[in-house]
Amino acid sequence: MNQASAVQLLVVPIIAIAVAAVARRRGWPSPLLLVFAGLVLSPFVPGYQLDPELVLLVFLPPLLYSAAIDSSYMRLKAVRRPVALLSIGLVLFTTLVIGWVVHLLMPSLPLAAAFALGAIVAPPDAVAAVAVARRLGLPRKVVTILVGESLFNDATALTAYRVAVAAALGEGISWLDAVGRFLYAAVGGVVVGLVLAWCLARVLLMLRDALVENTVMLLIPFGVYLAAEAVHVSGVIAVVIVGLYVGHRMPRAGFGTRLLSGAVWRVVDFFLETIVFALIGLQLWPIMTELRDADPWLLTGMAVAVFAAAVLSRAVWVVPSIYLPRVLSAGVRRNEPNAPSWRNTVVVSWAGMRGVVSLAAAFAIPPDFPGRPTLLFLTFVVVIGTLLIQGLTFPALIRRLRISNEEEVFNDNLTEAAAQQAAAAAELARLDELVAEGIDEVHREVVDQLRSRAERRALTAWERLGGGTGPRGEETPSTVYRRLRREMLAAGREVFVRLRDEGRLDDEVLNRVMHELDFEEATLERD
Repeated sequence: MNQASAVQLLVVPIIAIAVAAVARRRGWPSPLLLVFAGLVLSPFVPGYQLDPELVLLVFLPPLLYSAAIDSSYMRLKAVRRPVALLSIGLVLFTTLVIGWVVHLLMPSLPLAAAFALGAIVAPPDAVAAVAVARRLGLPRKVVTILVGESLFNDATALTAYRVAVAAALGEGISWLDAVGRFLYAAVGGVVVGLVLAWCLARVLLMLRDALVENTVMLLIPFGVYLAAEAVHVSGVIAVVIVGLYVGHRMPRAGFGTRLLSGAVWRVVDFFLETIVFALIGLQLWPIMTELRDADPWLLTGMAVAVFAAAVLSRAVWVVPSIYLPRVLSAGVRRNEPNAPSWRNTVVVSWAGMRGVVSLAAAFAIPPDFPGRPTLLFLTFVVVIGTLLIQGLTFPALIRRLRISNEEEVFNDNLTEAAAQQAAAAAELARLDELVAEGIDEVHREVVDQLRSRAERRALTAWERLGGGTGPRGEETPSTVYRRLRREMLAAGREVFVRLRDEGRLDDEVLNRVMHELDFEEATLERD
């Protein structure tokens, strides 16, 4: 690679990171701004055609793994029915609906090829929706459903897509063969994921080195994905299973592993998601160049019809899938006495933004595939249309429906306060045991400090119920403590930096001290 090619390769990531930085500072939805920036830049960088292998092997596994380790296995287990109905049922339903619509619009296109397009645009990417949902305070159950759907729907869609492509290319696949392939890929992905999860979790526990553990974890999603695909099962499901298993066991890891893991995966997520959304917009020019001789009016009509089918099929599926089980099953009514809110149902129905996986699958269509340029264009329209139309209106919809998680936040703080008090009691009891075993009088001051810290942490949790203020709006003791300690830490940093600048303190010593001060400030944020 020459220098000019290397510079061109870096241009888009640099611009994308700059756009994302501006969006974060302004509080704008960065995925949508990145897509728009990609659309604007597309004619100027026509060489950035999406490589499907790059997405499926480099971008998708770490993004799925990161989302999985950050998810709650217990919460996903509690919403497994709606997640399964969305990630499996909705994807297959959307595949059939869009397939029939495309077949009606293009009778010359084989039905299997039309179903391939349906599978391509069926799986929503919940990154943009979840980012907005968390920022605006959607109920946790809604967020968990959206996250769970995004974790598993790619596996369903990619499996259906491979079956449809094989049938369209004349491999003679029957419906029974298609179902068999689908079940083998799904069940096999679960089995491979569980086996590798069990092995990898024990390897990580044996390492006992935060840096080495996190380095290994960076390799896990790629290794798991390749291992699963090597035996022709779903690599997506295997990666998600391993991520959920490792994430569920993360509290048993060392504190250094957890601290470093959080920082590492935040950086990985930010970088990959930034590049991915920019790449989506950049596909405008490569796709349009393949349609120079097509009828623009015909393409527009088809694009509107397919986009409408993608949006409406989700609403048509979501509403009965949420309420019908309550009508048909007494067990569902018994386990879920409160009916789902219609507001939450509307939000889930509108959270259907598509992402880069759909584009990667479209670009992976073989060159001799029937109607390939048109299918690429329709995929691009659905992805861009859902991101811009649904993505831009999603925050306004949440505000209009006046949905919030204030009650959940209060209940969380209440349960945390009770847990902190129980933990503090256990800590103090253990401290008393150690003191009773004998301790020098000179160390009594240390014991008092430990006792005070345990008691203060329990009180802080109760104070959080008041939002950090007292009944008349005054600051609580813990709030004052954090504010004053932050000011003290800032003053201490200035002294250390000044001594370094005067040549009286080595940079290595400064870095070590600054790390200690940063860690203490981080604990203040947690308190």
